[in-house]
Amino acid sequence: MAKQHSPAFLELVDDAKTRISELDPDQLRERRQAHPDLQVVDVREDHEYEDEHVRDAHHLSKGTIERDVEEVFPDKDTEMVLYCGGGFRSALAADNLQRMGYRNVHSLDGGIRALKAAGFEMSA
Repeated sequence: MAKQHSPAFLELVDDAKTRISELDPDQLRERRQAHPDLQVVDVREDHEYEDEHVRDAHHLSKGTIERDVEEVFPDKDTEMVLYCGGGFRSALAADNLQRMGYRNVHSLDGGIRALKAAGFEMSA
């Protein structure tokens, strides 16, 4: 069951979404085929990632991504698609990475639920 979000949190997410690029699962699939270097990044909490995640996804949780991203992806032109449970945390993280100078960051609209519904392969 999806968590109910507070109005203030949703306002924050809606504001971030005015500045970021969002992809749906079909667009992600197309981009992965056209750009094999594209990086998929799971920004959910550790326990969520350990339960299941997109095969070959990197894990940088929302709580640490801003601290650790430059070590994992030092090139600010790296194309990344961030996902979370439903597309809210990934939107906030994408906005922050853009503020840090990353130029090719997208958020996955609908999160892992949309990816599973679209048939993306999961790992545990």
